[in-house]
Amino acid sequence: MKLHSLLNDTIHTVKGLERNIKRPLPDRAVIQHVAEQHPLRLTSHYLRLINWDDPDDPIRRIAIPSEQEQKKSGSFDTSGEAQNTKLRGLQHKYRQTVLLLTTNVCSVYCRHCFRKRLVGLADDEVVTDWDKAADYIRRHEEVTNVLLSGGDPLVLETALIQEILRRLAAVPHLRHVRIGTRVPVVLPERISGDPALREAFREFLACGKQLYITTQYNHPRELNPASLGAVSCLLRSGVLVNNQTVLLKGVNDDPAVMAELQAALASAGIIPYYVFQCRPVTAVKDGFQLPLRKACKIIDESRQQLDGLSKRFRFVMSHQTGKIEILGWKNGGIYGKYLQTNSPELHNRIFHKPLSKEAGWLGKDWPEEDPSWT
Repeated sequence: MKLHSLLNDTIHTVKGLERNIKRPLPDRAVIQHVAEQHPLRLTSHYLRLINWDDPDDPIRRIAIPSEQEQKKSGSFDTSGEAQNTKLRGLQHKYRQTVLLLTTNVCSVYCRHCFRKRLVGLADDEVVTDWDKAADYIRRHEEVTNVLLSGGDPLVLETALIQEILRRLAAVPHLRHVRIGTRVPVVLPERISGDPALREAFREFLACGKQLYITTQYNHPRELNPASLGAVSCLLRSGVLVNNQTVLLKGVNDDPAVMAELQAALASAGIIPYYVFQCRPVTAVKDGFQLPLRKACKIIDESRQQLDGLSKRFRFVMSHQTGKIEILGWKNGGIYGKYLQTNSPELHNRIFHKPLSKEAGWLGKDWPEEDPSWT
């Protein structure tokens, strides 16, 4: 099926949702109100994963607007994306990595999205001048990798994806490119049904650089035959697949569920890469973020159920000051270590931060705010 047909087949209205599930929604007014602020969109494939007889269904929580999104605590840029934007659509936060925002569109608008300010709404942060973006990367020889993000890069036309990859393949000092996408999870036929897309990936790999697809599986039910078939197509094409799970209240905040997910990923040949602490994003924080004390307990207990390959993931926080591995909770707070930062004094720094039992994040001004930091 052609890409435009796949995207045209998505459900993006409450009326269309009710028509597809063949039942009225008791919270129709709430869904409609929230969708007017942060749009509704989901694929037929992902819709079929929802158990509509369960009001607390985890897939429903991921994809369907809810009353909790009307709570406005948090902020829309929790990781300092604005301050690290060098050109329109190009962010350079960490020395070796450039991030390119390729689109503001996804095939499913996840309700926990950390780019609520952008996805399905404004496109003023998306790359429009690919010549300038490529020139920036060429001039910064310290950059070893590029992350294509959005929105979802794989909703772009195959010809454009191929052109982007060709430009990046021509940069001598790039070692690999990562594509951050939920398409294998929510629209697997985009991959399994498009040999031209897989050929574009093989063409890039033939240039001697590695290509990674970074997926986001958040619940074991997402690892179904159609989705695993898409992953298998990627692996056979030579693409490496890793996964970034987000720890989400009401979705995977059970050690048994988290362990089942990570084990299933490893069994499918998908590398368990990161589990992210949910960011305190406006319209996300109240509904999805867990206190760090509870989050650490869930991660610790899930790891007890896993073998070495399936517990390779790191539990991390993508903070304004850098990427922090959360090592655990003890002595009334978290122990953490900086994995990525552009501040030399923080590089590889291990710290202990006392926190309240309900705290889900480090403050915006951390570590300057903390007199105990030395």
